Amino acid sequence: MAAWGERLAGVRGVLLDISGVLYDSGEGGGKVIAGSVEAVARLKRSGLKVRFCTNESQKSRRLLVGELRHLGFDVSESEVTAPPPATCRILKERGLRPHLLVHDDVRSEFDEIDTSNPNCVVIADAGEGFSYQNMNEAFQVLMGLENPVLMSLGMGRYYKVTSGLMLDVGGYTKALEYACGIQAEVVGKPSPEFFKSALWEMGVEARQVY
Repeated sequence: MAAWGERLAGVRGVLLDISGVLYDSGEGGGKVIAGSVEAVARLKRSGLKVRFCTNESQKSRRLLVGELRHLGFDVSESEVTAPPPATCRILKERGLRPHLLVHDDVRSEFDEIDTSNPNCVVIADAGEGFSYQNMNEAFQVLMGLENPVLMSLGMGRYYKVTSGLMLDVGGYTKALEYACGIQAEVVGKPSPEFFKSALWEMGVEARQVY
């Protein structure tokens, strides 16, 4: 195995996941994974550019960063790449007006988006908002469109919190795909475009990031 010095040659930045890597979310703000606070601090002292990439779509970046800072992490909102703001850029570029099936705590990220007379559906980890009524409403919007567009903020199957495993947005997205006979556009991991946006924000190339 190559020495770390050789493996890091030419590396200018690091992409870090958050949930399950830095901390496990849950009641009381979640629980830090041992050594993660210190690891982030060491990376920042090294001079490397650090970007936090997350599929978190139950919290706005402001709320997420507040939790992380409370747990001891040195992180700012501008260092977080998350699906909601990336989705907003796409919506504006394409003139799309979404029907939002999202968690209440992330709706503020869409404050500047026109949601009247929807011509697409945006689905995220809505938590308790994934009722039959809300899923059926999203289904009806899609079925009423000549060219239905479904955007999913991530495609995860499940994630871990302090109390155990939780069903993620992927299962609900698949249900709408099946019912409507369409394929969702994924904004978030594992979409290559999501990682490209993080690299652009860092001002580095893929070969320069670990």
